Amino acid sequence: MHNYKGIEVGRYLVSPMTKPHADGGFAASVSIRSGRGQASHDRVMRFTPRFMCSQSALHYATREGLAWVHAH
Repeated sequence: MHNYKGIEVGRYLVSPMTKPHADGGFAASVSIRSGRGQASHDRVMRFTPRFMCSQSALHYATREGLAWVHAH
């Protein structure tokens, strides 16, 4: 799993991640964290599309995470 620098948006921290598949390609996921300490909440979304390169997976995870934050 490759974690990338998080993006702060208001009270959220959006952290996209990629993971190589054993048979080639990459998976995308994103962590969306809010709050601090015991009052923190972390939502992790894993996506089903497979990507040919990690950069494509990273861009997809980032877009989806930011879209979720802007919708909430």
